[in-house]
Amino acid sequence: MTSTLDPATGCESATAAPCGALRRPAELARNIDVSGLVDSEGGLLDRAIFTDHQLYKQELRRVFAPSWLFLAHTDQFQKPGDFFTTYMGEDPVIVTMDKNRRIRAYLNSCRHRGARVCRADFGATRNFTCTYHGWAYDLDGKLVSIPNQDGYPQSFDTGDWGLVEVPHVESYHGLIFGTWNPQPVSLREYLGDMAWYMDAMLDHDDAGTTVVGGVHKWVLEGNWKLAAEQFATDWYHVNMSHASALMVLSPDKKPKTEIVHRTGRQYVGPNGHGAGFPVHARNRFNAQQVHDWTDYDALRERLGDARVEGPLTDGHATVFPNFSYLPVIGTIRVWHPKGPDRMEVWAWTVVDKSMPPEVREAQRLYNLRTFGPSGIFEQDDGENWSEVQAISNGFITNRVPLNYQMGMGSEQEDGRYPGKTSELYSDAAGRAFYGHWRDLMNTPAWHEMEKR
Repeated sequence: MTSTLDPATGCESATAAPCGALRRPAELARNIDVSGLVDSEGGLLDRAIFTDHQLYKQELRRVFAPSWLFLAHTDQFQKPGDFFTTYMGEDPVIVTMDKNRRIRAYLNSCRHRGARVCRADFGATRNFTCTYHGWAYDLDGKLVSIPNQDGYPQSFDTGDWGLVEVPHVESYHGLIFGTWNPQPVSLREYLGDMAWYMDAMLDHDDAGTTVVGGVHKWVLEGNWKLAAEQFATDWYHVNMSHASALMVLSPDKKPKTEIVHRTGRQYVGPNGHGAGFPVHARNRFNAQQVHDWTDYDALRERLGDARVEGPLTDGHATVFPNFSYLPVIGTIRVWHPKGPDRMEVWAWTVVDKSMPPEVREAQRLYNLRTFGPSGIFEQDDGENWSEVQAISNGFITNRVPLNYQMGMGSEQEDGRYPGKTSELYSDAAGRAFYGHWRDLMNTPAWHEMEKR
């Protein structure tokens, strides 16, 4: 379903393509100018962007609907009929492989009364059937079965009532993204220089990557941007928030100061993407078995010294708006928004297909122990985000701006790393993240620009 603004009436129309149109009152689509809430140039942020319900609804319209959003990994689809259900913003979607082995995605909502047509998390099927009234759809999204169809008027055409399809689905090195935007830039163009940093995790050899251990899901009290921002920009919290975890990992039970006090770079993407990484790191946050198995000479030949000595080490990254990953840990995750003050985290462990079973298992277990739902690092992060959110609704608290000024003016192109980079300890990628968020929030999306 797409929404268009009728310039003649000032009302929004919801068009269930290809049949019919409905009109919505204009007040359902009110938009707020957020220019005064994000001063990315001055490094100040109004925390109302984490608490305001109207801003959250605007995010769904103007940030999530037009953006490329992570859906799944190609390894989750081996044969026609394999499916995985997920979300794009708060819209439920089904990702599936059709009979021609093409990956497609549909809004997981029956066109009759709106219930989900697939309630399983994943599996294999020939049809998606709504358990409410029995409308059934095939792998092409076509409506193929209706109980009591004779009761409908002659004008009723099943071809008009198929599942609403996500118009564009593309993949990059096994990662599947989709967008509701009918005329987007390509996924590769959207990623820009960020693709170079992603390759440090995804392009180790021609075999590609695979998923091990399924999908882990948990709920946190906190705005989704708090998590996405941290993975884009924040190495600064490591020495304080993760001190106890570093001691656990240290053989002598002392904090790993050589990990905390490092130099590095932080990629600052113009589309809100961000990545930080130490350089020339001697210690890596991965299972020893994985480290011993890795052929670093082969990686240098394939990826180059800059990537092997940088983002391949202990990096962190976010693809705007809500997909994040840690290259060495092997975790990829989505921060699904569930209101302004809650998020649902979905996390996968991704490894090289060329890894033998025992090395894959070592990486999976190390991932769970560090960044799984009860991981020693993950618990620290979740507690911080929930703490920030818990007090942000106070009247005075909500009026006090937040400081994002670390590393201001340090962004530069150094010729070694693509795009602009800042110091490792910097808020530069965070400023860019919120600057892009602000620009999208203030820009009418395609559904507001279309002519009826």
